Amino acid sequence: MRVKFALCALFVIIAAQTTVAADRPNILFIFTDDHASHAISAYGSKINQTPNLDRIANEGMRFDNCFCTNSICGPSRAVILTGKYSHKNGFYRNGNKFDGTQQTFPKMLKTIGYETAVIGKWHLGEHMEPTGFSYSEVLIGQGPYYNPTTLRDPNGNGNRERIKYTGYTTDIITDLGLTWLKEGRNQDQPFMLMLQHKAPHREWCPGPDYLTMYDDVEIPEPDNLFDDYSGRGTAARTQDMTIAKTMTERDLKLVPPPYLNEEQLKVWNAAYEPKNKAFREANLKGKDLVRWKYQRYIKDYLRCIASVDDNVGRVLDYLDDSGLAENTIVIYSSDQGFYLGDHGWFDKRFMYEESYRQPLMARWPGKIKPGSVSKELVSNVDFAETFLDVAGLDPTNEMQGASLLPIAKGNTPEDWRDAHYYHYYEFLADRRTAHMVRRHRGVRTDRYKLIHFYNLGEWELYDLEKDPREMKSVYGDPEYVDVQQDLKQELARLTEELEVPDDSGSVPKNPPSLNAAPRKRNQKPKQDKAKS
Repeated sequence: MRVKFALCALFVIIAAQTTVAADRPNILFIFTDDHASHAISAYGSKINQTPNLDRIANEGMRFDNCFCTNSICGPSRAVILTGKYSHKNGFYRNGNKFDGTQQTFPKMLKTIGYETAVIGKWHLGEHMEPTGFSYSEVLIGQGPYYNPTTLRDPNGNGNRERIKYTGYTTDIITDLGLTWLKEGRNQDQPFMLMLQHKAPHREWCPGPDYLTMYDDVEIPEPDNLFDDYSGRGTAARTQDMTIAKTMTERDLKLVPPPYLNEEQLKVWNAAYEPKNKAFREANLKGKDLVRWKYQRYIKDYLRCIASVDDNVGRVLDYLDDSGLAENTIVIYSSDQGFYLGDHGWFDKRFMYEESYRQPLMARWPGKIKPGSVSKELVSNVDFAETFLDVAGLDPTNEMQGASLLPIAKGNTPEDWRDAHYYHYYEFLADRRTAHMVRRHRGVRTDRYKLIHFYNLGEWELYDLEKDPREMKSVYGDPEYVDVQQDLKQELARLTEELEVPDDSGSVPKNPPSLNAAPRKRNQKPKQDKAKS
């Protein structure tokens, strides 16, 4: 009798949990790579239109001040999964391997009945199996723009298979996401899908439908395309990420990608060879050559975004048509921003605004007011806690952000952060490092930004109200002596409260001890909320 009673009780508990899980909202996180906010028309882009991305903002909230903690691909993804800064999750720079044994928000969602999936770019170590997912199908490394090979784990048990596809990767990732939503998941359970595109990452190869888009258009140049860096320090002057000097023939499409099949190559050459022939005949020099490179780069970048926008529209249409939209929160973001010729650059890494700022938009019918805008300082370190809050779960004590759900619902906490901490680690002094951006940390408030290039012994300070383009550091200016001191104190406070180790030497290779106990939902960690 006791056995029967215990079994009956167990079935009741399981049934109750299943019912509760089924009532929880779905979570769709659409993520791109290197998509700058100023290439989204909802953010006021002057160079392109993104009608489908704009739907998310128009039907929900646009966050105007979302900032990354470490502006580089892999580290940003590790922060999002764990809700912890790089020094806490152990993933400091590209080339590290993500420790999948630590707690992540997908693992936590899975324990309460969510079907969890990641599809697309992973970039946390090819041999590091995504953990906490019911289904994963991810690109190998960066993945190519055409004809990708994926690693698929259909049951989340570590048994992966290689799948080779033919076509444009942005379309393929969307196809895979829609197939999983329609056929691959348990339809009786809520889902959390991370749909993660490679685009618009370097080398910006457009899809076949957009190879000639903008051919007859002159894209406006940024006003600091020919920045001489005289207003900043050593780091800005010695980087290696300029449009003028750093871009390769493949970046500029003077040679085609090596991974196209015969049919794709024919279409590609028909689009690019006439343009390349005209370029070779022009024999451009000096600033004229830089301007040509800018036009080639920015058009290809925007062509990639056009495909992303189309595919976001496909997913939104499916949610609407299937009836899932009403109970699904849709979040769009990118791992960091990007330089679109600003300061004469492409790429990211620096704490300057264009690459430090991330796009973030969220739609949840009936929960988030359409057309709303937030000016609060938010961050990718907040994403994990936000997803958990949406599902009704408490974060762990080690998570270092705070849920954005109260802000999204129009109820910003009175003690919301007034300063945000940033730290970039990738420069290696013992060998040449990609783009040669020096390590730095810093703090940003609503008006000011202080950056410390600590291995150079150099500081920079910007008044973003007077100098939004960050053309001249005012560090050491007598007018800003009090601001400078206040920001140094705030930087020291955040460094202590976030438990940031000294990074004057080498970056640690091994992550810290990881799993942690939960804390109550909406309980804010002190480092996010203390006032200066």
